[in-house]
Formats: sequence, C-alpha cells, structure tokens
Amino acid sequence: MLRRLKPGDQICITSIDRLGRNYKEIQQQWHILTKDMKVDILVLDMPLLDTRRDKDLLGAFIADLVLQVLSFVAQNERENIRRRQAEGIAAAKINGTRFGRQPSPLPTTFSRVYALWKDGKINTSEAARRCGMARSTFRYRARTYMKNTS
Repeated sequence: MLRRLKPGDQICITSIDRLGRNYKEIQQQWHILTKDMKVDILVLDMPLLDTRRDKDLLGAFIADLVLQVLSFVAQNERENIRRRQAEGIAAAKINGTRFGRQPSPLPTTFSRVYALWKDGKINTSEAARRCGMARSTFRYRARTYMKNTS
C-alpha cells in the first residue's frame, strides 16, 4: 500500500495501533506518512487524529500530542495483554492443563516397525512411510515410545 500512496491521498484506519506494534513504530509510521509522504490520516476511533483538517501549527501540535499519548497507551495495553496471557498460561500449566491438540494414536504396526528401524533393518524414511507419518513425526514418536517402553 505504501508504494501506491501519493501526496494528498488519505488513509482511513480504525485504530491508531494499526500503524505499528509499539510506541516507536507508530510514531515512525505517522511521521513517514504525514510528513514525508504528505498523506492524510483519519483514525476512526479518535476524531482528534484527522490530518485532513487543522493543518496549521496548532492543529499539527494537537494531533502530534494526541498521537504520542495514544501510541503510549496502545503499547502499554499490548504489554498488559501479553503479561496477563503469560500469567494465565502459567496458571493453567500449574493446574495441569495440556496445550495443543491430542496426539493421534500410534498405528497398530508401530511397535513392529519401530523394532525394525531400531535394529537398522529399515531407515527412517521407510519406517515413517510404513506408519503413514512424516520422518520428523516418526523420530519424535519413536523417542517417546522408547521412553515409555523402557
């Protein structure tokens, strides 16, 4: 999109955090768009951030000030979300919650194929083919199978 923009074009975004992942990125992107590329930006959830109007010094000052505050708030909220998510995951793990999908059951022929593979009679590719799985999956399942049978 940035390559197609010309001076005088307008970008309409729903929220200021669409411009970047953190405070610095939002500030840089705003500067590039409004100052370097001379593009107008309209932020739907914050009418004060509308560069189409008030192009005088005071209007630019207010827009820049509001941008700084909102980009700080956006980054702060994103960090809070990540922290709360990490806390929730840690609490769930303590309570024994298992993440990810359940592994599919081993094929009925797995023990026979595993024995042939372990004895070096077939290679990993052949063992995986016989079990109907990828080589990396076969190696992973063979490791866990070996731990469980030992």
